[in-house]
Amino acid sequence: MKIFISSDMEGTAGVSDWEQCRATGPSYPYFCELLQAEVNAAIEGALAAGADEFLVNDSHGAMANLRPDALAGRARYLSGRHKPLYMMQGLDASFDAVFFVSYHGSMGGPSSVLSHTYSPRAIAEVRLNGVPTGESGINALVALGHGVPVVLITGDGTTAEEARPFVPGIHAAVVKTSVSRHAADSMHPEQARELIKETALEAVRRLPEAAPPAIELPATLSVRLRNADLAEMATWITGVVRDDDLSVHITDEDPIRLYRTFVTMVLLTRAIAE
Repeated sequence: MKIFISSDMEGTAGVSDWEQCRATGPSYPYFCELLQAEVNAAIEGALAAGADEFLVNDSHGAMANLRPDALAGRARYLSGRHKPLYMMQGLDASFDAVFFVSYHGSMGGPSSVLSHTYSPRAIAEVRLNGVPTGESGINALVALGHGVPVVLITGDGTTAEEARPFVPGIHAAVVKTSVSRHAADSMHPEQARELIKETALEAVRRLPEAAPPAIELPATLSVRLRNADLAEMATWITGVVRDDDLSVHITDEDPIRLYRTFVTMVLLTRAIAE
């Protein structure tokens, strides 16, 4: 049984500040340890339920936040930047399930600690088929394209609820409550790991009931940019249509192609915004 794990960092119990999850921050190594322990908890829960093969796609920042030798389950480790499928690189139809570990809420949605949607300086809001979405819903497009169910998400309560319109049966390990975008009430790390392990175990045990993401095709991603120049730049990409000064949309019957177009837009606009 193969499990694909896309790991971010902002959803880790105890994380509430950008400094904690950026390589330039003095406390970054400590919070990487907390993230590593949560990734391992998810793997250990899946192992206990019968999974035996894992690929961890490190999807945060420079995408090199974990220690390969410290990964549980002899997991393969996909790290580094400029991945064509970004947070979902490495997923294919041979996998049985997808885990989203240490995810965060969207920019433009309810308050969620360190919320953003791929690029906080370029993107103000994304909707998938008219429904506000964060990275979980966008990334679920790739899982849909390969016919693989997304069965676990970890992070705060807002993050879990944002995933449900697209993955109705997802199992959520809510390890903290957002107080604001820069404050959170977190479980003790040991308790958070226990919850993640238990939730991952249950998610894998109930895998026979799981289905690929419930996203109607053709699907539309509607994106509101942070300024008009970014919206204009987005239209340089084939398939991106301007709606108004700040907004564009992309529609495609192929969910993976839709995702790739969105990622291209993110990389182009982010380069200018930063």
